[in-house]
Amino acid sequence: MDELERKTVSEFKEAAKTPIVVVLDNIRSMHNVGSVFRTSDAFLIEAIFLCGFTPQPPHRDIHKTALGATETVDWFYFENTKDAVIALKEKGYCLFAVEQTSTSISLEKFSASNYKKIAVVFGNEVEGVDNEVMQLCEGCIEIPQEGMKHSLNISVAAGIVLWELVRNRIK
Repeated sequence: MDELERKTVSEFKEAAKTPIVVVLDNIRSMHNVGSVFRTSDAFLIEAIFLCGFTPQPPHRDIHKTALGATETVDWFYFENTKDAVIALKEKGYCLFAVEQTSTSISLEKFSASNYKKIAVVFGNEVEGVDNEVMQLCEGCIEIPQEGMKHSLNISVAAGIVLWELVRNRIK
């Protein structure tokens, strides 16, 4: 562990965070939630907002994929995703839904460095981001896809988007 220079929980808590908040809008799968915690830990994401019926720690199925990241990444629960989005806007975050729309910005063309603080909303595995929530966002970011399905598991989508946002900020 020393050779890998991994942070302890207290070092993680004290470390400067990437000014990105992840909003999970009614995610069903505890494994997806745990995976997003783990990815958020990897990129020193500021916080995760768990909304609606999105499962919350502690739960063994979340911990199974989070591998301790629920102890490092700050998280907050909101009964309603709209309330979470409004709270973030009041704190100066620019919000973007990760969703396929006719006006979405392709991820490779999106520049996170244009924004001081960003929040990204990931929607339900079946229904996507709630339309009312999307109306409150500055726009939508879309992961370009060439295959037949044109959809990704939320945990995979979060990994791709968060890496691109973090990579884009450190250029």
